[in-house]
Amino acid sequence: MISAKRISNNTKDQSAMTPEDIEKLPYRPCVGIMLANTRGHIFVGQRIDRDTDAWQMPQGGVDKGEKTYDAALRELEEETGVTTNLVSLDAESEGLIPYDLPHDLVPNIWKGRYRGQEQKWYLFRFHGTDDQINIVTEHPEFSSWKWIPSNELVDAIVPFKRAVYAQVLEEFKDKL
Repeated sequence: MISAKRISNNTKDQSAMTPEDIEKLPYRPCVGIMLANTRGHIFVGQRIDRDTDAWQMPQGGVDKGEKTYDAALRELEEETGVTTNLVSLDAESEGLIPYDLPHDLVPNIWKGRYRGQEQKWYLFRFHGTDDQINIVTEHPEFSSWKWIPSNELVDAIVPFKRAVYAQVLEEFKDKL
């Protein structure tokens, strides 16, 4: 888990960031990955840096000069151990899907430089077996994982990401 000390070293003074300041911040370029198994169930991981339920699909930042598709495959492997030979691309979101962080989180995440994320989403079909998923990676993000039916996805996610997940489900529903 991320220690409180590590978090505090990366934060701005919350009282110094007004809602107006936050509104002026850019979105962080990001990808999101919906990994579906052959039954159409979706991979979710429990965030390792939270004490309460905080399930999410794999996601992560896009490095400078990196294509979003390449970032999605990199993030998938970094967070789940799933390699490119175990997946096929079923769909991608039409455009970017933004979300804002709750205002009290903005100073604590990404050193207060972003108001939230703007994500390109990819649906990958997993052709491997569960024992080929390994969340004990070099920089683990998840403490546990599970497959859930798509109709349970939105309710399992932290509230501020639910609208994004609902939109992703709507875009990918014909492929699930």
